[in-house]
Amino acid sequence: MSVEAITLGCRLNFAESDTIARLAPAGEEWIVVNSCAVTNEAVRQTRQAIRHAHKRRPDARILVTGCAAELEPASFDAMPEVSRVVGNANKLSAFGRASVMTPSGLLGQVKSFVAVQTGCDHRCTFCSIWQARGPSRSLPFQTIRDAVTREIDRGAREIILTGVDITDYEGGLGILCQRLLATEQRLQRLRLSSLDSIEIDDALFELIAGDDRLMPHFHLSLQAGDDLILKRMKRRHSRADAVRTVERIKAARPDATIGADLIAGFPTETEKMALNSLKLIDDCDVTAAHVFPFSPRPDTPGARMPQLAPELVKTRAARLREAAAARRSRWLDSLIGSTQRILVENHGKGHAGNLAPVVVAGTRRGQLLDVQVTCRDGDHLVGVPV
Repeated sequence: MSVEAITLGCRLNFAESDTIARLAPAGEEWIVVNSCAVTNEAVRQTRQAIRHAHKRRPDARILVTGCAAELEPASFDAMPEVSRVVGNANKLSAFGRASVMTPSGLLGQVKSFVAVQTGCDHRCTFCSIWQARGPSRSLPFQTIRDAVTREIDRGAREIILTGVDITDYEGGLGILCQRLLATEQRLQRLRLSSLDSIEIDDALFELIAGDDRLMPHFHLSLQAGDDLILKRMKRRHSRADAVRTVERIKAARPDATIGADLIAGFPTETEKMALNSLKLIDDCDVTAAHVFPFSPRPDTPGARMPQLAPELVKTRAARLREAAAARRSRWLDSLIGSTQRILVENHGKGHAGNLAPVVVAGTRRGQLLDVQVTCRDGDHLVGVPV
């Protein structure tokens, strides 16, 4: 292929990468590396991806964009493998073709990420993404609707709305989802990326309770389970707020499952505070945890706070992951014998609405079918068509 996209980090990056690749000039050999800066490890992985890409395709030129490129342009420009560095503001016109498109991109040819918003108005003390993405900006409804229609025309069977802070969507995320489902009748599976639990609006709760086209898995940006750590993170919710939000989601949709972002080893975290976060996995019934060891990002308040020893941070992260894995294992086992509606994505493997991974032999990509779960095989379930 003349243009290849390598994407690190968030789902918004995936949507943007596909759009950038589609706008690239025909016949030119490019590799677009869409970088991430959420942690120091993400920046390191970006540099590693650039070097590996150059080694694999030495004749292709490499364009680096994304959050790491926005925050550290000079360091990426100095890499001998890199031909161009483009900041976030200009990434969709990186090849000289201005785009008014909503960033969107197919994943496995049956799912598509559609951006509804970018940027962030909050200032969490661990985060530098607001510096890389700028203030919160919402895309117009008609632009989003056109993108959803275009992705369905391209073969998408499931649409995933994404952004930096989608619950900050102007006019309300719930209203946006209701309008999309009302105006695009072909949209049968709508999924949401990460949500700020304190910003979930009443319209979205109504949709959770009243429309099964909204997939019942909700990934929450919880970050910690201790009130003092949440305050030092400058989060806007308390531990009790998080638990109440999950209770309200499950009251509205009993089959809903919960994912969560959690940070281990935030500065000043004591063992008692860490145990409060550990217990949050059970209290919020988290079946899909993304655990991040705290990473002091440059020019953030968190980097100036008293740091924990790296080995302690690593140990606490491992403990969170172990607890989350045990809870996920019990959840997968509990689904044996149940009937799930599966979207087949690749090699007979797909996901239920609750995001349980299920393998169904003899199926083809894009099929949407009901299956009975017969057993578990490692980290996925096995099912047979009903």
